[in-house]
Amino acid sequence: MQSRHLELSQVGIDFPTPKGPFTALTDVNLKIQKGEFISLIGHSGCGKSTVLNIVAGLHQATTGGVILDGAEVKEPGPERAVVFQNHSLLPWLSCYKNVELAVKQTQKGKSKQEIRDWVMHNMELVHMTHALDKLPSEISGGMKQRVGIARALAMEPKVLLMDEPFGALDALTRAHLQDSLMEIHADLGNTVIMITHDVDEAVLLSDRIVMMTNGPAATIGEILDVKLERPRDRLALADNPEYNHYRHEVLTFLYEKQKKVETVSGHKKSKQSGAKKKSDAA
Repeated sequence: MQSRHLELSQVGIDFPTPKGPFTALTDVNLKIQKGEFISLIGHSGCGKSTVLNIVAGLHQATTGGVILDGAEVKEPGPERAVVFQNHSLLPWLSCYKNVELAVKQTQKGKSKQEIRDWVMHNMELVHMTHALDKLPSEISGGMKQRVGIARALAMEPKVLLMDEPFGALDALTRAHLQDSLMEIHADLGNTVIMITHDVDEAVLLSDRIVMMTNGPAATIGEILDVKLERPRDRLALADNPEYNHYRHEVLTFLYEKQKKVETVSGHKKSKQSGAKKKSDAA
């Protein structure tokens, strides 16, 4: 059994508003083993990004806290690298220089040759050695995300945090990057927490899928263990009954147990009032 190294305990957070505190999260409890791939899924506004930001140290929990390898998380640190939906590369630096900058900031003590070797190693992991001297403006969105992932990996983080990293990409590019991420995870055995809205992506990539309830005061509703063997092949899984069972479980949670009733009822109400006005007018 792998040792537990990341724990969220009774995590809650309030944000100040003119009308008083707004409770975004409450009683979030999650224990993550080293090397696990965890996906967070839920409707918009369920606090997925807030959970990720608390683990990253970008937000401070109002109640409870996060423990990583026995130490409380209180601020951002290189042991927790974040990959955002927007690649956030520095536009005036080449792909190589973007990764090199992260290495220089977090891997102090390396020689010039060691830095170069480490940058190249991480660019090879994401299959981007052909674009070392390109500026971000000269490469595609998918390539930018690959460089962003290389930059995060070059920091040698204990935990890789990904906030919908493929959300802005077309379906084919997204599939290629999902495959690359599975290869990297298999090679490095790093712990990954990824936010996604894509049910198929969650099932394909994850060891566990953490399903969040609707906000406000969102929390973990259910956790689904995905026991599909690795390595995983998307084509082979397309007709796999076990894969489709996991997919059905997530869809049932999202669209039956946590469906946005207020939006639907509000829409119906407006339609009904519109129909009444028409009949009155008639």
